[in-house]
Amino acid sequence: MPTRTKPSKIDLNALLKGLNAAHIEFVLVGGLAAVIQGAPVTTFDLDIVHRQTDKNIKKLTKFLKSVRAIQRRPDKKILEPNEKDLRGTGHLLLATCFGPLDILGSIEKGLGFDELLPSAIEIEFQGYPTYILNLETMVALKRGSKIPKEQYQLQIYEETLRLKRQTENTD
Repeated sequence: MPTRTKPSKIDLNALLKGLNAAHIEFVLVGGLAAVIQGAPVTTFDLDIVHRQTDKNIKKLTKFLKSVRAIQRRPDKKILEPNEKDLRGTGHLLLATCFGPLDILGSIEKGLGFDELLPSAIEIEFQGYPTYILNLETMVALKRGSKIPKEQYQLQIYEETLRLKRQTENTD
């Protein structure tokens, strides 16, 4: 029987490297994607939207076992994620040995991996190509949100974009 997963320290780099090393297809979204693009925000989890093919889900399930992933729940129940959990459009909020990992079937406006990929930029992260949702798309998606936290993030992301464009115009 699995036990609660409590990381000794949060290591989102190790989590991201592990996903890439397992050759899992995903787009990085959320706070870390914004940080990589220069937004001055703090994040304590990794948010991804994964490709929902049988092959990718099998690889992701195997990876989740390797990092001792369990669902983050308010009760004491310990549930390990399974392939069925990874096939929907909802959010799977997990605790791993490296820290929190949120696996999203889709984000705002029902956008899944295939819809997000054209709006992603590719970077190299520790020797692996990694897709990150571009900041312009993140801003566009957050503009319709009524959630206070997202409205606050929107202001920061918009200012980051403004400064980025200003810098590009002076170069």
